[in-house]
Amino acid sequence: MNKPTLLAAALWLALAGPAQAQALRANAAALPTTGAVRGAEHIVALVNSEPITSGDVRARLARVQPPEGGSLPPREELARQVLERLIVEKTQLQWAKEIGLKIEDSTVNDAEENVARQNGLTVPQLRERLTSLGLTPDGFRQNLRNELLLQRVREREVDNRVRVTEQEIDAYLREHAGGRTAADAVLHLAQILVAVPENASPAEVDRLRSRAEQFARRAQAGDDFATLAQAFSDGPEKQTGGQMGARPADRYPTLFVEATRALPVGGVTAPVRSGAGFHVLKVLDKRNPKLPDTHVTQTRARHILLRPSAQLPEAAALERLTAMRQQITSGQAKFEDLARAQSQDGSAAQGGDLGWAAPGQFVPEFEQVMNALAPGQVSEPLRSRFGLHLIEVVERRQAEVSRRDQREWVRNVLREEKIERAYDEWANDLRARAYVEYREPL
Repeated sequence: MNKPTLLAAALWLALAGPAQAQALRANAAALPTTGAVRGAEHIVALVNSEPITSGDVRARLARVQPPEGGSLPPREELARQVLERLIVEKTQLQWAKEIGLKIEDSTVNDAEENVARQNGLTVPQLRERLTSLGLTPDGFRQNLRNELLLQRVREREVDNRVRVTEQEIDAYLREHAGGRTAADAVLHLAQILVAVPENASPAEVDRLRSRAEQFARRAQAGDDFATLAQAFSDGPEKQTGGQMGARPADRYPTLFVEATRALPVGGVTAPVRSGAGFHVLKVLDKRNPKLPDTHVTQTRARHILLRPSAQLPEAAALERLTAMRQQITSGQAKFEDLARAQSQDGSAAQGGDLGWAAPGQFVPEFEQVMNALAPGQVSEPLRSRFGLHLIEVVERRQAEVSRRDQREWVRNVLREEKIERAYDEWANDLRARAYVEYREPL
């Protein structure tokens, strides 16, 4: 809990859905609206004579969510951790005030608009939602101001002072260059599975082996692997072009790891026999997570974007995109023609063409759907923070990552490590120099 995060990413868990809203509404009576002590609240700590109240702690507890796949500590222990986090934040806000840092109203306005946009709301709708949860717009804006101030003081006192030298990059590369063992590797494989029944006769096994060999030859000759997988694979992941996901090598069957060990990215194996049948495997990615990628899969896609509005409600936009998809998949219309005529994105003039894109270039909700499409496949309508989309993947390719970009990747890794250490030292020093007096228990 030692790194501040923007409330725009967290409140407002209440804005994410009915379940979270109900949880916060149950605590609404305990949530502070202005930061002042009121009602049954009491002071639990003084930080250089400034109070932290039991209401402050309860308000923060209401926003704490368990880590993915994990659980939270007992409430009493969690409350102590939250109080300590609030003390640390209070010392940093006090330091920001002492050195004259301020957050302008225009910056808070931008942050408020960003929160609203990310939750599919206008600012008036956001304020209405906050009020329904027992929160005030002024209190919310003050929390945003504090979070922005915490970010700015951290940038000034920590982030902007961290430097990574070329010598440190060289040392990192030397240290990790020999680490491409099976345990270190992250693999992303795709498969075409030709299933073999348990009691298959030798003749049937030979026939199925011959079928798998045919698919392997076609893929090795340049046929699109994803298209072959969608058409012929018996595997459960056939709809995603046979993709089995990027994971540490030791989470793949040893048989798969051994079969692909000597293959480069893009390589295709001969059929590999397992108890399930014959597997034709393609290496989509193979990397050491501690080293930058030397090659990256780029995707060329196009899309049609509709932005819901008062004139075009979301339900109507969804219906329109669904009808477009039917026209495209049935051959009645071309994707690029509909994009030019209907898309509300700047790419409309190019038929929705987004050009070649590397991983991470698009927002996650868009990229996740795009990555699951085979070339020529059109997605179902999907929603992103920008509106509603249809996506078509045109083609994919492997592109080499320049040496300069590889070194920049290492620089960012080292910089983040240095920033974390420097932040901990700075925050602990501020905390140690503060006068903290604990009052009534929580």
